[in-house]
Amino acid sequence: MKRKIETILEDWKHSENRKVLLIRGARQVGKTFSIRHLGKSFDHLLEVNFEEEPEICQFFKKSLNVVDICEKLSAYYNVPIKPGKTLLFFDEIQACPDGLKSLRFFYEKMPGLHVIAAGSLLEFVLSEIPSFGVGRISSIFMYPMTFEEFLIAIGEEQLFGIIKQGRFSSPVDTVFHEKALDKLKTYLVIGGMPAVVDSYQLKKDLRECMLIIDDLLTGIRDDFSKYKIRAKVPQLLETFDSIAFQTGGKFKYSNVSQEETIYNVKRSLELLLKSGIAYKIHHTSARGIPLGAQIDARKFKVIIFDCGIYNRMLGLDLSEHLLKSYVDLINKGSLAELYVGLELIANSPPRLNPQLFYWHRESRNSNAEVDYVIQKNESIFPVEVKSGVKGSMQSMNLFLSERNLEKGFRLSQENFGTYQKIYTVPIYSVSQLLTMEE
Repeated sequence: MKRKIETILEDWKHSENRKVLLIRGARQVGKTFSIRHLGKSFDHLLEVNFEEEPEICQFFKKSLNVVDICEKLSAYYNVPIKPGKTLLFFDEIQACPDGLKSLRFFYEKMPGLHVIAAGSLLEFVLSEIPSFGVGRISSIFMYPMTFEEFLIAIGEEQLFGIIKQGRFSSPVDTVFHEKALDKLKTYLVIGGMPAVVDSYQLKKDLRECMLIIDDLLTGIRDDFSKYKIRAKVPQLLETFDSIAFQTGGKFKYSNVSQEETIYNVKRSLELLLKSGIAYKIHHTSARGIPLGAQIDARKFKVIIFDCGIYNRMLGLDLSEHLLKSYVDLINKGSLAELYVGLELIANSPPRLNPQLFYWHRESRNSNAEVDYVIQKNESIFPVEVKSGVKGSMQSMNLFLSERNLEKGFRLSQENFGTYQKIYTVPIYSVSQLLTMEE
């Protein structure tokens, strides 16, 4: 299954100013697969998995002399380590903090060697390493498969190419527009975890997809035991489940637990956000740029990192879910809003840890909310997500008027089009929202 990150990895391989590369993201999003795929283009691949072979950590204990470390690794695995010929891959590097510390010295002492590290729960370890690799290590953030990657994985490259050509001046042909919505419905049901998508493209068996998602969800919950030094496992489980049920609305600590203190719930949420299995949507006043400088830390939403995981957390039967109409499907919970948020994150520049924003005005006489607010170059744009082809746009128009803005985007099952200041974009084309000029 081809991933967008493969192009980035190839560019990194051939770059003259290459740094050590750190791939960051939640478990099972495809980090190891993509790096191994890159390894096929080298004469040699030396892969070290610190969780499977914790004894390797002793090579990094006494000294961080990377020349000596490479000699030991080469002898242990019987694989030559040659600059320009070998890809040295450290997997699950969070299990070896000293190995993480050594990465900066590979850049300084062996700049010709291709070195990649990957892991999950990295944020916990990185926060304990002062001035980690500044200017020597480059990070790439990786996520579950996007809808576009899903289309390519299931053999719909031509459909992918057609919808990428859609513009306000030339909407997608109706036949292909309907087909794209149908494929999106499947994606919304199963999500973008690579193991699930791979199973679907091979067998088209939603029951099996559901079992795989259940296994992934069990693994995520089992991983919480690794956080127990920082928070109580039952509290993490409560918070994790509450994120799914609070999706679409302002996150309230009091809705998580009536027994735990706000401090404990807040701590649990911070750990889940650091793990990459949940993302925060910040409230912003959106009166200028950057949007992040105008957030209200007391108001925010939280979303789970994958649609398929979200559906199963809500107890939805995937096969029955797929039989529903498109509108009925995305009206379940806040699936459409979740999907758009995940697409905005995954299609952001991969070397930046992206932020999401929304706007909400609470007043006795006039409540108003815009699902997302995005920044393109020096301009701010409100984004509303609608399930069908109708729906009030009062909040959008109010926002445009108060901020004196000329354009807002409406994501729905409509094709490309314009209604005065509101530009409609098919919900399957979220990525184009970030890149198209007009």
